[in-house]
Amino acid sequence: MEFKSQTLNIRRNGAVYYITFPSFEKTGLVRHLYSTRRGGVSQGNLGPMNLGFSRGDQPESVMENYRRISYVSDICSSDMVFSDQVHGDRIVSVDQRDRGRRDLTEVDGLVTDKPQVCLVTFYADCVPLFFLDPVKKAIGLAHAGWRGTVLEIGRKMVLRMNREFGSRPEDILAGIGPSIGPCCFEVGPEVKAQFVNAFPAWQAEIIRPAQDPEKSYIDLWRTNELILRRAGIREEHITVTDLCTKCHSEYFHSHRRMGNDRGTQAAFLELI
Repeated sequence: MEFKSQTLNIRRNGAVYYITFPSFEKTGLVRHLYSTRRGGVSQGNLGPMNLGFSRGDQPESVMENYRRISYVSDICSSDMVFSDQVHGDRIVSVDQRDRGRRDLTEVDGLVTDKPQVCLVTFYADCVPLFFLDPVKKAIGLAHAGWRGTVLEIGRKMVLRMNREFGSRPEDILAGIGPSIGPCCFEVGPEVKAQFVNAFPAWQAEIIRPAQDPEKSYIDLWRTNELILRRAGIREEHITVTDLCTKCHSEYFHSHRRMGNDRGTQAAFLELI
């Protein structure tokens, strides 16, 4: 399958491939990217680019991978603040005092209005949600797996940015990044039921039958887009990925494709 996108920028610097959002780049207010598995030094199924600290990788390989990400993004690794995700909806505000922290436990969302504080969240099929308020100059990152999607962490990010920074939803730019697509996110009746209960009016848009009558496909991209629109973000301010991490497992670590024997992508977002 050809690796191209109609909605996102696929960038390459040397051997490092990474993804950016055109709408975010145009503002000139942030540095950001979503990593791929290309361009690092990790070995085997963890490689080449693994950014997870708990995958059993060699520490020196992980740090070299971060050095390469820093080089292509101009983000200083010492400015990064790392989440520790549990598929929940807890959101934490961070500032310069948090740079370098890796002990923010049970956190699936990060926000800040401080420059040179790089938010970092981790993925291997789940949905990365990027937020930028160009008026109040505030940013956020959220990790939305299917559980976080049902919990509407995207809407809660908008509410948090409004409460903490005065962000108006209509000003916020949002990006839904590479993740498992509606083509591949097949679920059983228990997961389907949670989406039916959480989003009864959207069933026709977000759920379709699978070949196995006991299974269904869920569209996490569309669900999160609808959540963001319901939160007040303008449709034209939302960029939705068209890159499925399972379909493009040669470019992305995919839990559905590889199980636990795989590396981890990361999302990076920093105010300049």
